[in-house]
Amino acid sequence: MQPAFPPFPVVMTLAGNDPSGGAGLAADIETLVSLGCHPAPVVTALTVQNTHNVQALLPVSPEQILAQARAILADMPVAVFKIGVIGSAENAVALRELLTAHPDIPVVLDPVLAAGGGTELAGAELIEAIQDLLLPLTTILTPNSIEARRLAPEADTLSACAMALLARGCGYVLISGGHESGAEVINTLYGNHRQLESWRWPRLPHEYHGSGCTLAAAIAALLAQGRELHSDVPHSAIHHAQAYTWRSLQAGYPAGGGQWLPNRLFWATAARGQA
Repeated sequence: MQPAFPPFPVVMTLAGNDPSGGAGLAADIETLVSLGCHPAPVVTALTVQNTHNVQALLPVSPEQILAQARAILADMPVAVFKIGVIGSAENAVALRELLTAHPDIPVVLDPVLAAGGGTELAGAELIEAIQDLLLPLTTILTPNSIEARRLAPEADTLSACAMALLARGCGYVLISGGHESGAEVINTLYGNHRQLESWRWPRLPHEYHGSGCTLAAAIAALLAQGRELHSDVPHSAIHHAQAYTWRSLQAGYPAGGGQWLPNRLFWATAARGQA
């Protein structure tokens, strides 16, 4: 029997396993715990990777994904779905089946199409499946600018990309600007057929492994905590998730020889230093 009032909101994250601990399920788990949620991780793919790049992507079968998710949904009151690496077009079909069966659970979709080191993680068939099957079921889509352009190749500006993605059924689209030029990173939220708000964050000096996972998982965690996704108050889920992600990157560290890793428990590190 599901508990009526679990001590922490449950967020199901469906993503790939990253053995470096920087991205994927590891990033999601750290973020969700840091923001007061219970993570329910469902493995969509195994990866061979480190802080430099992904060397291999090994998708889990659709049947195994659904079996993992259904076992948890029969036992725990899942508040939010967060989706990262999908692995294959067949897995996208399975995810559509899962989401359609639970239409009242919000969906945060981080469309991970390539690794930070450049390895492709989604071909044309999977991109089409995301466009046709998953975007209509997505509460908020969180692409970076490169992913937005790949998901909406017919558009000639990032704003036009967002409009095209909203037309496919997304509730909101938050395009992050870390891959664009400039002294600041500009993240822009779109919804209701228009641009809603932009945020400017000081650009940090390093490249980071798992920043997109952190942002999407933070939005999912704050939604699960009951925050409004977007509102006029400064502490909406989207605003607070960006602030949390920026501070995680600011406190980041080199664990290997490639990209730096976000310190998603920066608050614990600071508390330890004061003890």
